[in-house]
Amino acid sequence: MLLDAGVVSRCRRRVHLEHDTAADRSSRRAPDPGVEQRMVDAALHRRTVADELARRVPEGWAEVPADLPAGDRARHTESLLAAGAPFIWGGLLPVDPSGGRRGGMDLLVRTGGGYVPVLVVRHKVTDPGSGARTTPLFDLALRAARRDPLRKVRAQPRDQLRLAHAVRLLQAAGVAAPGRATGGVVGLETDVVLWHDLDARSWPGGRSAMAEYDSRFADQIAVATAAATGADPLALPSRVTECRSCPWWPTCEAALRSTRDVSLVLRGEDAMALRAVGVRTVDDLAALDVSADPPAPLAGTAFPDAVLLARAWQRDLSLVRRHSAITVPRADVEVDVDMESFGDAGAYLWGCLLTGADIGVRPGYHAFATWEPVPTADEGRSFAEFWGWFGEVRARAAGQGLSFRAYCYNEQAENRWMLHSAERFAGTPGVPTIAAVHAFIGSIQWVDLFAVISAEFLCARGKGLKTIAPTAGFSWHDPSASGENSMRWYRDAVGMDGAEPDGTQRERLLIYNADDVRATCTLRHWMSSAAVQQVPFVGDLTPLS
Repeated sequence: MLLDAGVVSRCRRRVHLEHDTAADRSSRRAPDPGVEQRMVDAALHRRTVADELARRVPEGWAEVPADLPAGDRARHTESLLAAGAPFIWGGLLPVDPSGGRRGGMDLLVRTGGGYVPVLVVRHKVTDPGSGARTTPLFDLALRAARRDPLRKVRAQPRDQLRLAHAVRLLQAAGVAAPGRATGGVVGLETDVVLWHDLDARSWPGGRSAMAEYDSRFADQIAVATAAATGADPLALPSRVTECRSCPWWPTCEAALRSTRDVSLVLRGEDAMALRAVGVRTVDDLAALDVSADPPAPLAGTAFPDAVLLARAWQRDLSLVRRHSAITVPRADVEVDVDMESFGDAGAYLWGCLLTGADIGVRPGYHAFATWEPVPTADEGRSFAEFWGWFGEVRARAAGQGLSFRAYCYNEQAENRWMLHSAERFAGTPGVPTIAAVHAFIGSIQWVDLFAVISAEFLCARGKGLKTIAPTAGFSWHDPSASGENSMRWYRDAVGMDGAEPDGTQRERLLIYNADDVRATCTLRHWMSSAAVQQVPFVGDLTPLS
């Protein structure tokens, strides 16, 4: 039994199914296109970093060809390790039969008589701050690592676990650098190498990344072995976050529905806690007294909500009112805001829908975009135009003695990119200060409709805008509208893969963004109307026998 690094971040039931030869593979979902595209993007990012490192680092760069058969790649890597090559790109490490490990690493760097692994990823690994241990990208000497006054570590547990896997493989092969387990990461920014002390007790409970990895890997080895040998399974179906994109979800969903498993309402640790005290099905949960003490502590959902969600699920209700009357903040002048970004690379579009009293500004949809591939300095220009228009609307409303509010759906993304843009493009004409952004997002003028929905409704099928807005009668023009698909449209719109920019995809993105702001507007008006009273009230829900 040999497992790769990804197994330690994977659902235990998925590991079981992948190693159970009797599992029905006919109903597996096709690979998610968004996941596949991210894998392609990650591979291109790694290739770009490798080419630049090969050009800039000192002599001693060696690369293991990726197109070699696995056995040849492993032998080539072993020969380079034996020769003490300073830098080995794309190595496939010797398998560790006794530990049950296999895998490779983007880059192996020789230091102190052995090797440390370096991972190249297409996400951010640091944030503004201080304290991260870094070296310049082209100075891969671990001894040169210093506390960075400009960067702090961004939590990316999966990166550390992948590095821990590589450390164990290096140790098994007898070529690991002596001393504390260490690994580096090059992130999306490609400006520094972030060095992790994998023995530091920085994980919950005072554990180190190495200890956490060892515990998880041992568990997954046991799960896989039981599945492969036909022993009693150590992992049973349970709905978790990973289910959204797992190819095995149809198999697990059928099993969970057949038993009406409690995880169909409460996923993850809450479902495990309830099962442990005998609350195994949705019906068990629905039958509990909402005013009683919970049978087990719940981390993600208040106990009364959990019981009521189970009762809503019994009736196939997607939405239930918490209160007899629904309250949503309104104003004389209203703007709905939706931002579109391309992963962590940048925010390329700020869309706004102006409605309400006439203030002398054209009502309707306004878009502020850059069609240069992000990241680009032109983001500063489009963000400044958005903020300038936004400021004019606020000022005109105030000047006419009218109230103003702006709305978004789940403010985390918009807040993040407003603050990041204000910091990144500071000094660009029209770009606000960070203080000005903080003042706005902390004011009553900025309303997160996601928070309003959470306060006013129980949502048995999720709280996403694409799930909730149809209840208010809204539908998107594009039947395939989704954040994941918009990533692919954006690639074509800006010609990211070397093709000519596609104007039709730009138009598609603008329609999609316009629909998103119209959706929040429709949702708000619906919540303010008598029609919302047609949604069932939680006080009317009783358990079904």
